[in-house]
Amino acid sequence: MRIIRDYSYVDAADRGASAAIGNFDGVHLGHRSVIDMARAAAAQIGAPLGVMTFEPHPRQFFAPDAPPFRLMSREARAHRLEKLGVDRLYELNFNAGMSSLTPRDFAQRVIADGLGLKHIVIGADFCFGKGRAGTAQDLVAFGAEMGFGVTIAQLLEGSAGAVSSTAIRNALTEGQPREAAAMLGHWHRIEGRVITGDQRGRELGYPTANMSIDGLHPPRFGVYAVLVDVLEGPHKGSYHGAASMGVRPMFGVNKPNLETFLFDFKGDLYGVPLSVGLVEFLRPEEKFDSLDALITQMDADCARARAILAAL
Repeated sequence: MRIIRDYSYVDAADRGASAAIGNFDGVHLGHRSVIDMARAAAAQIGAPLGVMTFEPHPRQFFAPDAPPFRLMSREARAHRLEKLGVDRLYELNFNAGMSSLTPRDFAQRVIADGLGLKHIVIGADFCFGKGRAGTAQDLVAFGAEMGFGVTIAQLLEGSAGAVSSTAIRNALTEGQPREAAAMLGHWHRIEGRVITGDQRGRELGYPTANMSIDGLHPPRFGVYAVLVDVLEGPHKGSYHGAASMGVRPMFGVNKPNLETFLFDFKGDLYGVPLSVGLVEFLRPEEKFDSLDALITQMDADCARARAILAAL
């Protein structure tokens, strides 16, 4: 998959795609439905399959000090889109210039002239241009005028209502990763490189791989049964484990992070990228009376996580 970040400088080979447009935070089932429509159009017109998205997320650009809301980092999103067979990821810079484009300018300068897209697929609630003034129907009219096809995808409904990034965030906040997974079509995953921690887990007999959750919507703090993919290096592969999400109240005031214990694993993972999938919430964070009590609880957490993951 090729990644293009500037619509003003595009190689000829990267033009002319059939592309789904949106933010694709989480790449949930609704997003996949839109991408599949773009895939069908790509096959029909003999074009590459593309996805157009924006970085940073427009919401982040306009409210940089708001609480973190993203379900996945740009790297995790690209990784997921590549797995779905996307050929071209137009990860366009969202800046003052982009945000000031009128709907017509966006259609002409970005879609038609810049990327030369042959067909686009958008959600029924898609808005674009300065002040989100452009609607899906406006884009249909621009396409007829400027020479690109437009398909409007209706919102996907799940068993609990419309599938959306907001609904997935709510499920994760409530400690319901299986409910989130039903809307995502995959386990909610946190990806990143292993960073140096306090190494307390090693002293307790539970060495953990520590990962930052900066910039991400934090799921409910507590302990989870998890599926872990080591993405690079000599230990590359899939593992079962238990993870603690939160501030580690047993050890004072700490920055929120994710600490994962991989079952039956020995090796050095510092600096290695991991993908940690949340399967089931086991319990909230607690402050124990002693380290012995904490270790006893960790033994129980791991035993329960092993049983849950073995049944998948």
